[in-house]
Amino acid sequence: MIKKGMYKHRFATKVVAIILVCSLIPTFFTSVFYYISSSNIVKENVRDSSLQISQQAADSLSYILATGSDMSDLVYSNERIQEVVVEDVDENLPFVTRQENNEYLSSFLNSNVYSSSFVKAIYILKQDGRSWGSGTFSEYKFSQYELSDLYWPEEATELDGEIVWTNLQLDLFRGAGENTEYVLPISRVMKDFTDLSTIAYVQVLLDGDAIIDKINEIKLGETGRFFVVDSEGKVMIDSKTDRIGSLIRNQELRLAALNTYETEFEFELEGTAYYGVKQTVANGWTVVGTVPIEEITGELLSIQYIVILSSLFFSIIAIMIGLFVARKVTEPVKTLTYQMKRVGKGDLNARTSVQTSDEIGEMSMEFNRMIEQIDQLVVQVKTEQVQKKEAELRAIKHRINPHFLFNTLSTIKWLLTFKQFDRANVALTSLNRLLEANMGKKGTFVTIAEEIDIVEKFIDIMKIRYEQEFHLILDLEESVKAFHVPQMLLQPIVENAIFHGIVPKGVEGTVLITGRSIEKGIRLTVQDDGMGMSEESLNAINHAVQTKSKSLGIGLLHVVDSIDLYFAPESTVMINSDAKGTTLSITLIQKNGEGNHV
Repeated sequence: MIKKGMYKHRFATKVVAIILVCSLIPTFFTSVFYYISSSNIVKENVRDSSLQISQQAADSLSYILATGSDMSDLVYSNERIQEVVVEDVDENLPFVTRQENNEYLSSFLNSNVYSSSFVKAIYILKQDGRSWGSGTFSEYKFSQYELSDLYWPEEATELDGEIVWTNLQLDLFRGAGENTEYVLPISRVMKDFTDLSTIAYVQVLLDGDAIIDKINEIKLGETGRFFVVDSEGKVMIDSKTDRIGSLIRNQELRLAALNTYETEFEFELEGTAYYGVKQTVANGWTVVGTVPIEEITGELLSIQYIVILSSLFFSIIAIMIGLFVARKVTEPVKTLTYQMKRVGKGDLNARTSVQTSDEIGEMSMEFNRMIEQIDQLVVQVKTEQVQKKEAELRAIKHRINPHFLFNTLSTIKWLLTFKQFDRANVALTSLNRLLEANMGKKGTFVTIAEEIDIVEKFIDIMKIRYEQEFHLILDLEESVKAFHVPQMLLQPIVENAIFHGIVPKGVEGTVLITGRSIEKGIRLTVQDDGMGMSEESLNAINHAVQTKSKSLGIGLLHVVDSIDLYFAPESTVMINSDAKGTTLSITLIQKNGEGNHV
């Protein structure tokens, strides 16, 4: 009886009951069997048509490539062009002759380009001396490249006059601006027939857009497409230009495309079955066409629908019963799923109220228990992180204070040594006031007004230490003065402004502190009229601020870490600098639910 009760309440038992009640298994297998049997018949009917279409694509592409190959042969074998190229390196060549040679070459190249609907441009390229090209060929663009850095000249040299076929690409040497037109380069070396030495490179550029349009005109089904690969499976021509130059991504398709014995094949891509055909092009490339099998066997769908509808008609009563039972089963699952999604979005207050006696009810209780534990762990981790960060900030402050104290006491020592007792007394008084304010028992935070008071005492000491006049100008809104910030937020910034900006100039300087209220926070700006910094140094320090690099130095690192710990993520630190000085802007955005203090 106990086992019988357990089986009655098992979730798996309920699911099996629904499946059996619905009685959809016979319908499924009948449809699949009929579909597979009929698809073989339909495939046989479309096979001849697909092969004919692929052969048409291969013939069309072969004609275009042959046009480019013939044009390359025409330029390569023209002895007059060879003479012009050879004579160009002769420094003693008369100007008139050189001008006539250039006009001849330009006329020859342009006339041949205009005579062919698929040839986009013809170039004769040399690393040294002049290069020639049809149309809007840009010698300036060509001069930006070293032939040795391009991938095709080395292969062209190795083939010693034979053609190098390369994939569809943007023309590098044409026009004044950025070129967006695709071409298919046919490259080879140019020989001097008198001694068979290499004198230049010939490039015939076929119109890539026309080639793509030509291939796109040939349809394989509704969504099928053609592309071209070389003997290694690298995509040479494709309307999806981001795939050009890379290997076929699908391993099954790549192996089929490289198989020299079969012209038809099937493969799977992202869960969809595809039918493919291929044909070889005159230059050894392969035209590959692919189309979803479902698309070419679409005639079966109407028959399949009839079978399914007939089966569903006799199963309608079972389905209605199944829906009723399924609702009883799935309602608890939906409730549990909804609460899980809430947790997934960060709401750890989510709890389920499912109290069934099956596995779902047990899962619900375990889920509530797990979320309770996670909530406790999150609070613990956050607390530990804040404590760790505060400890790090305290450590930085303890490093900043002794460093500044040492420098100040050293200054006072020398003042006493040189019997400048009045200045030493002023320095000691300022230091005493500064330490009293900076190390008081006010906790981690002070108001902007209190922080400014510390800065003023600090500047008094800096005046004595560097024997320079430093002016502090304040432009603070009243609401800004009451805003709470971590201690020593402004002092390290002012110290950097004086030490790195004003002191190196050797003259008196000014530090301007501006404070403005913004939505949910304030914006502080510290500006000096010091010597500024180079663009390279500015970029480096801004990058260090964004990445919180240890290279910032303990003062600025303390500022960045304090903002990161106590203020919202939208808070920022930005530095700008030019010859007139440096400006550091701090945007402090309060965290949710906090007032004018953190």
